Amino acid sequence: MKKNHGYEEHLCRYFEKPGEANTTAVLEAVRRRASQLGVEKIILPSYTGKSALAALRLFAPQQIVVVRTAFGLEKPDTQGMKESVRRKLEEAGAAIVTGTHALGGVGRAVRRKLGTYQVDEIIAYTLRLFGQGTKVAVEAALMAADAGAVRTDEDVIAAGGSSSGLDTALVLRPVNASSLLDMKIREIICKPSDF
Repeated sequence: MKKNHGYEEHLCRYFEKPGEANTTAVLEAVRRRASQLGVEKIILPSYTGKSALAALRLFAPQQIVVVRTAFGLEKPDTQGMKESVRRKLEEAGAAIVTGTHALGGVGRAVRRKLGTYQVDEIIAYTLRLFGQGTKVAVEAALMAADAGAVRTDEDVIAAGGSSSGLDTALVLRPVNASSLLDMKIREIICKPSDF
């Protein structure tokens, strides 16, 4: 880190392609930046738990907040993360958040039934201008704040990915979904450059 006349320089990784192949590099970059900043909470979205289990090897478990998908995302009454994986993560000290997707809950129902987009999905598409992982990281941070798993007066690092694994990480100040427009994305640690 260099401090100069009114700015700081930090390493930012830009992956050639999105996806699971970047997961280990994302976790290593998150660990490094969290240590530099003294960030205590790491938000990791995880559909199956695979990325969250990989993170257990790198982070103190009390730092990890795993945000999993809402029940019924693909099929009513189902969850992508097996209960055995959820238990293993909790036993290791990770906090588990399950909730309605902040950027695609009721709005998605309106689109499916009435064929018109609502503001939450428009925001999601706007965030995807930076890549799917950016949208996922912001959404996971909203869900974690709404569940009380992270504070809204402390910076966190939130990761995201594109379909599976991790390819994006942001330093941000989380907010509750009802205060989305007050969120501060402070730094991009890594993201894909082609997506």
